[in-house]
Amino acid sequence: MEIKGKVIAILPLVEGEGKNGTWRKQMFVIETQDQYPKKVCIAIWGNNIDKFNVADGEMVNVGFDLESREYNGKWFTEPKAWKIDKEGQGSSTSSETPFPSEEPSIPGNPEMDDLPF
Repeated sequence: MEIKGKVIAILPLVEGEGKNGTWRKQMFVIETQDQYPKKVCIAIWGNNIDKFNVADGEMVNVGFDLESREYNGKWFTEPKAWKIDKEGQGSSTSSETPFPSEEPSIPGNPEMDDLPF
């Protein structure tokens, strides 16, 4: 899936330790430029944080996948960016592969360690 909009917020970088080592996650919010604008919070994982280097105020076209997880009977969905094209730069910031690398488990959440994927 893809969405285009203006970056209106960049949330603090989150880092941690999982069973596969250190992980990093950066979330940012874009606002679409439609007649009825929508705000969408999207996550960037690992090395893509430095690769895409998203800045506040930029117009971006984001390629992302949706992934949902169950925890304590509730479901949580997160859009994960795999490509970010900045306006005026073409596809110079595109990722080589549309699939993110294996995501580490979240510390303090033993149920997440037992997922089959």
